[in-house]
Amino acid sequence: MPLLYPKVKPNPLQKANLCSRLFFWWLNPLFKIGHKRKLEANDMYSVLPEDRSQHLGEELQGYWDQEVLRAQQDAREPSLTKAIIKCYGKSYLVWGMLTFLEEGTRVVQPIFLGKMVSYVENYDPSDSAALHEAYGYAAGLSACVLVWAVLHHLYFYHMQRVGMRLRVAVCRMIYSKALRLSRSAMGKTSTGQVVNLLSNDVNQFDQVMMFLHYLWVGPLQVVAVTALLWMEIGMSCLAGMAVLIILLLLQSCFAMSFSSLRSKTTALTDKRIRTMSEVVTGIRTIKMNAWEKSFIDRITRLRRKEISKILRSSYLRGMNLASFFAVSKIMIFVTFVANELLDNLITGSQVFVVVMLFEALRFSSTLFFPMAVEKVSEAVVSIQRIKNFLLLDEISQCYPHLPSDGKMIVDVQVFTASWEKASETPTLQGLSFSVRPGELLAVVGPVGAGKSSLLCAVLGELPPSQGQVSVHGRIAYVSQQPWVFPGTVRSNILFGKKYEVDRYEKVIKACALEEDLWLLGAEAIIEIGDGGTPLSEGQKARISLARAVYQDADIYLLDDPLSAVDAGVSRHLFEQCVRQALKEKITILVTHQLQYLKDASQILMLKDGKMVERGTYSEFLKSRADIFSLFEKGNEQSEPSPVPGAPTVISESLVQSLQSPRPSLKDAAPEDQEMAAHQAPLFLGFFRQEHWSGLPFPSPMHIENIQVTLPLEDHLEGKVGFKTYKNYFTAGADWLVIIFLILVNIAAQVAYVLQDWWLAFWANLQSDLYSGALVKEDEAVVFVLNWYLGVYSGLTVSTVLFGITKSLLIFYILVNSSQTVHNKMLETILRAPVLFFHRNPIGRILNRFSKDIGHMDDLLPLTFQDFIQAFLLVVGVVGVMVAAVPWTAIPVIPLGIIFFFLRRYFLETSQDVKRLECTTRSPVFSHLASSLQGLWTIRAYKAEQKFQELFDAHQDLHSEAWFLLLTMSRWLAVYLDVICAIFVTLVAFGALILAETLTPGQVGLVLSLTLTLMGMFQWCVRQSAEVENMMISVERGIEYTDLEKEAPWELGYCPPPLWPPNGRISFFSVNLRYNSDSPLVLRNLEAFIYPRGKYGIVGRTGAGKSSLIAALFRLSEPEGDIYIDGILTTSIGLHDLRKKMSVALQVQLKESIESLPAKMNTELAESGLNLSVGQKQLVCLARALLKKNQILIMDKATSYVDPRTDELIQKIICERFAQCTVLTIAHRLSTVISCEWIMVYFKRR
Repeated sequence: MPLLYPKVKPNPLQKANLCSRLFFWWLNPLFKIGHKRKLEANDMYSVLPEDRSQHLGEELQGYWDQEVLRAQQDAREPSLTKAIIKCYGKSYLVWGMLTFLEEGTRVVQPIFLGKMVSYVENYDPSDSAALHEAYGYAAGLSACVLVWAVLHHLYFYHMQRVGMRLRVAVCRMIYSKALRLSRSAMGKTSTGQVVNLLSNDVNQFDQVMMFLHYLWVGPLQVVAVTALLWMEIGMSCLAGMAVLIILLLLQSCFAMSFSSLRSKTTALTDKRIRTMSEVVTGIRTIKMNAWEKSFIDRITRLRRKEISKILRSSYLRGMNLASFFAVSKIMIFVTFVANELLDNLITGSQVFVVVMLFEALRFSSTLFFPMAVEKVSEAVVSIQRIKNFLLLDEISQCYPHLPSDGKMIVDVQVFTASWEKASETPTLQGLSFSVRPGELLAVVGPVGAGKSSLLCAVLGELPPSQGQVSVHGRIAYVSQQPWVFPGTVRSNILFGKKYEVDRYEKVIKACALEEDLWLLGAEAIIEIGDGGTPLSEGQKARISLARAVYQDADIYLLDDPLSAVDAGVSRHLFEQCVRQALKEKITILVTHQLQYLKDASQILMLKDGKMVERGTYSEFLKSRADIFSLFEKGNEQSEPSPVPGAPTVISESLVQSLQSPRPSLKDAAPEDQEMAAHQAPLFLGFFRQEHWSGLPFPSPMHIENIQVTLPLEDHLEGKVGFKTYKNYFTAGADWLVIIFLILVNIAAQVAYVLQDWWLAFWANLQSDLYSGALVKEDEAVVFVLNWYLGVYSGLTVSTVLFGITKSLLIFYILVNSSQTVHNKMLETILRAPVLFFHRNPIGRILNRFSKDIGHMDDLLPLTFQDFIQAFLLVVGVVGVMVAAVPWTAIPVIPLGIIFFFLRRYFLETSQDVKRLECTTRSPVFSHLASSLQGLWTIRAYKAEQKFQELFDAHQDLHSEAWFLLLTMSRWLAVYLDVICAIFVTLVAFGALILAETLTPGQVGLVLSLTLTLMGMFQWCVRQSAEVENMMISVERGIEYTDLEKEAPWELGYCPPPLWPPNGRISFFSVNLRYNSDSPLVLRNLEAFIYPRGKYGIVGRTGAGKSSLIAALFRLSEPEGDIYIDGILTTSIGLHDLRKKMSVALQVQLKESIESLPAKMNTELAESGLNLSVGQKQLVCLARALLKKNQILIMDKATSYVDPRTDELIQKIICERFAQCTVLTIAHRLSTVISCEWIMVYFKRR
């Protein structure tokens, strides 16, 4: 495995003893480090061998493959759930037994409590046997509480670990599936959808595993509690149980709604993240066309629909939480009213046994059971979505790449194939050719002829419907749109091969990269960002080519690598690389550069997927075939023959270029482009290859793994500040609503604890009635009983109403906050300068818009509500305890202090780990996005395994943080509950010692409240810590609402509506750098562009041609002055400036072209996957031409189209834009030959 993140800290859990494992002592050293300083990534313990991504993924993949095979045999659809159960079912069930034991100890507690209250009721100071028995019960209660504390957290720890392992395994399966997707499957999914599967869908496993066992433990506990209640108070207990059953049925109905809402929400989230992904990818195009507002509107609309679904499911969650808050009180109320109506007499001890038995059901049946139903229904939706992805079509290896046994060959026989199975016209039809070592096959044809598809067929990406392809030898492939991954230039070129200095230098030289590396700095260190920044398209193309050459493969498939570079570099690449470095190899070169055809061993002409002609260059000359006519629209010939049937004539310029002897590199300018003689000298020095020697190259030979460098993003330190909380709450509602919410919460809590208080008085009254001290027939007693019941009813109704109001209100406020924060983030991101997108990989940005926003939508409101409820409950309970029996304050105060300091100590470390968990998640998404972009290249080089290992390394790093996070929260919970158990022990024995001074009601009240406090106190502290940790997602979101912004889109001064009338552009002393500490990319530029002039801008790749456009559009703010028709560009708003210029770039965006004739209604896939690169350029060009602005800029807009189409476009531009200023940046001299002026860029001047 590549040591992407070298680990030196072994996990202490491996050697921990039983006590250390039970109480999580092995984490103590890490807490000490966290207490002293901020934790770094290398402080984390390495992931356990059994939790490694590779091990887990392969294990589950094995079960899934078996399930798929079995399903095929049984002719049914495979079930991912079955595979998961077979993989994790046994261990999961074993740990499930812990829940059974744990909940068993809960049910026994009320019995011990009843015996102790009974002892106080029948208190006899002289009866020492009864006292010893009572002490025995107190000890039993304490033991139960302690056992529960340990078992509960052991269970949750193991359940969460199973959830984590399942999540990691599924993520690995999703990634390895993504590496095998076929082209048609790629059209059905998108980067956004896969990111959503990896960020939100797999999270369901973490949640569902914790609660799943309560689906059977909950009902079992209900049965056990009902039996005990029947023994205590007879049939009146059934009234309370009826309430519980009605509630559980209601919650089951809610669960059905959860399921349908979940599937609708995820579909909308997919759509939003897919759009977001495309916005980030195409940000340059969006900014140049001033489309930010329309994209903000589009994403905000999607978000609004998503939020409406989220709100509905949040309200259902709110109802669930409200029921958890109030249900035990309703059950107790209904039971005692039924008891009154049945005229049953009960003792004070029975009152508290009933109360505590109902309380025992509280967590498992009214919180965990509905949670389990909800999470299972949501997990079912997620499993279905993941299964659908795993069942997408895979690339079928139609023919094996036979091992090279000296007989290397590419042989294609009568090959017919189609990308779309439903398509009537095949993409390629009846192709036959063979290429042997030392031969160069040049493939030519117009845009969309099927040239790239032909290479895909050889790669095995395009399965044949007829015919066959035999490939003997190892393949190297250079894609038309060059792909580089985040890392160093060197790791991109080596691509996992051994570093050999001589070979590496030769490759660098052959691919004309010496000068570029010298300009960029040390190539081993220079970092390439996401999408290849800071490299130009030409540099990326040459690095792609260098990667192929360095592999030393047998077969080279080159998809038009010469179009992205200028004529001089193009000539160098052809001579030094294709003709020299690859002279003994099988080479298939797709090209539009017709001047190189004479050096090809054979030429293959394609049109509409069919072979028009194949042969050598001399055969072409003899047959007098017109190469140019091939590229025409329709079947018209460029010059109709005067005599029908006469052979067509090759254009003179082409004949000259084809017949001239091949000039060597030392020759003057390439005269192979149709250049007028007087223009040639302008290019002489400029296109001549410069020789750079003496570059510092490291000498030792070592193996360089594919190292995808994805630096962890910076993260804030310390506590989440009050300002973050304030911003978060006020984003969802104004202060009046927030104050109302606080008051409702307090009112609900007051009603809640008063109920317990009132019950103590009522219990004393019941004891007196039972003992005969009072008689029920007495009028005064009847009045008091009715009064008690009336107040009790009022308090119960108030608890329910206030409980529901506060739950719904807090969800409403917090979901609204999430929407507001998202919209602010979106607007700020689109107002950020282009530099921000160069510095931040797409995965990092999508992480905040998927995972962090997902937290704010779902988990944070739930946790917040839970925390507020628990906190107020603890305050209320402690208040009632101290008021009822003042001496309980003695242990409560130190308990509170210990809890406070323990929480603070815990948060110091856990917040750092939570932030590390957030930042280590981004590389997983970035690596996925990068891999999907370079899928064909990765597969061609058979590098899937290496990239899979990298994904595993990123996953393992995230697992380290995640595993620490869940064990740390258990560390805190165990300590809190053990301290609580000691508190319960103190109170239990204290009550017995002071029995003489207390009433049964007081003892029952204090003991029942301490037991309630037992789970509640640690739950409250843990939820408060969880809220702080969750707030990091809000902090990260708010951080993105406060980014550096580019200049305002509109200013007070607007240019006249018809500006610019002429299109005159003046540059005065213009310097440009992309950020404050980077070198100048334009130096002291002085230029004057005349109105309506046609300018060609040429220069070596990386010379600064596109930077001129960046300065003109103010993508980075230039130093110096640029005037357009007398108006200084910096004096007007960015949108006013950018809307007035049309630009056609090499970058594409997904845009369905509606409102055009039928065939134009084709839906474009993500990044235009279903079009060839040339076709995408034509779509973008059409878009620019429709804007009808006075200034048109063509930035290599026709680099990937054939010469005839290029010529046609130039002709249209000359005719349609005669009255406009046109700037054309190009590498093909034929593209700029018709321009009136030529501007040459050299070394950024």
